[in-house]
Amino acid sequence: MPHNWIPNSSPDVKKELMRELGISDVLDLFNDIPPEIMLNRGLSVGFGKPLTEYGVRRLFNEIISKNRLSTTPSFIGGGVCQHYVPSVVKAVLSRPEFYTAYTPYQAEIAQGLLQALFEYQSLMANLYGVKIVNASMYNGSTASAEAVLMAARVKKRKKVLVSDSVHPEIIDVLRSWGFGAGLEIVKVRVDLKSGETDLSDLRSKLDQNVAAVFIQTPNFFGVVESAIKEIIDETHRFNALSIVYSNPLTLGVFEAPGNLGADIVVGDVQGLGISLNYGGPSAGILGINDDKELLRQLPGRLIGATRTQGGDELGFTMILQTREQHIKREKATSNITTNSSLEAVGAAVYLTLLGSQGLRKLGEAILGRTHYLIKRLLSAGVAEPLFPESLHFREVGVRFRGKDADQVIKSLSSRGIGIGPALSRFYRELSDCSLVCVTELHARKDIDLLVEVLEEALGGG
Repeated sequence: MPHNWIPNSSPDVKKELMRELGISDVLDLFNDIPPEIMLNRGLSVGFGKPLTEYGVRRLFNEIISKNRLSTTPSFIGGGVCQHYVPSVVKAVLSRPEFYTAYTPYQAEIAQGLLQALFEYQSLMANLYGVKIVNASMYNGSTASAEAVLMAARVKKRKKVLVSDSVHPEIIDVLRSWGFGAGLEIVKVRVDLKSGETDLSDLRSKLDQNVAAVFIQTPNFFGVVESAIKEIIDETHRFNALSIVYSNPLTLGVFEAPGNLGADIVVGDVQGLGISLNYGGPSAGILGINDDKELLRQLPGRLIGATRTQGGDELGFTMILQTREQHIKREKATSNITTNSSLEAVGAAVYLTLLGSQGLRKLGEAILGRTHYLIKRLLSAGVAEPLFPESLHFREVGVRFRGKDADQVIKSLSSRGIGIGPALSRFYRELSDCSLVCVTELHARKDIDLLVEVLEEALGGG
């Protein structure tokens, strides 16, 4: 029988459609599907009869109530971590002026978007201690690759030293992007006692062929690199460029890399009011100190501010855009079409909301929770930090004393606690190790619960 709500459900209409299509059966439209995998019976969904709207709601509520729901925030780290996103950030980003905005081809028409991006650039430059930050890249890893390629173009050299404490997935992106440019990516060892970049190994590999040295702080293991200034100075001795990848959340409590002499700074805005989004999208931060050579090679876009001839009105304009679509292909520094403007605006809203004091308090809160996690692990004795004597921020590498980390992660997951990733995913020799992440979302009781559940999972031997 025809259904009142469904057009074309009348048998007469179906026959007319099939006649026009030259078929005798509706299933002829699906003759590309092998007959052995076709369902040759009515679809049974287990309800027995059609349900009312209320009946559907009640059924789904009964199904949902069987789930195990945990209110404990996730302890999963690895570069993308769970942070609080203030409602005002989502409210501003949902405005159609931002939410539906595409790459501004006729940029000066979009004065509101240009002003928001100008504010983002200004906030990030101040935060990282540099003169110039572009209007965002795709994410932290691609910003890192752009930084390395930029350094190679400026120095006209092909070797780049990268600390082995940098996130392994960032190193993979550097290798992939560097392959086409003929770059040689050379790893610098990690000190196995501190978890920091090995300065002696760095010095042994620095020479006049090095274009740049790339380091990350806090690094992949969550360890804060204490010798950033020394690494930058050593790099400059060989007329190479220093690239420092920093978590922006740390810069309320630690010195900005630009103030320490870094030539290029990179990072990711994921913790600045940007939801997890299953790992993306995010926005990459890329900034430089006041250097004409670097500025000419800076990829992406720069937004500038100016005044009208009378000086009474402020206007915003795109002052640099080095895409291959707009200039000679061989002179382009980037083929990026769309940057992550929406996420960049979100980061600007978040930073404006917190202010300098708020960012400092947030950094102190995360730093304190990280210290408390290490203290509890050491006192419980069931698992141990990989680098207990080093200063950590947000993430901690943890060893489970010979027990397979993947199995420990599964055991904790069954108890409603999420940690990870297992470090064996990146380092074979660390099969009994995992990352554990704590942020401002974790209360003392959450960290205590994690340690208790670890005692349950590991205590039985």
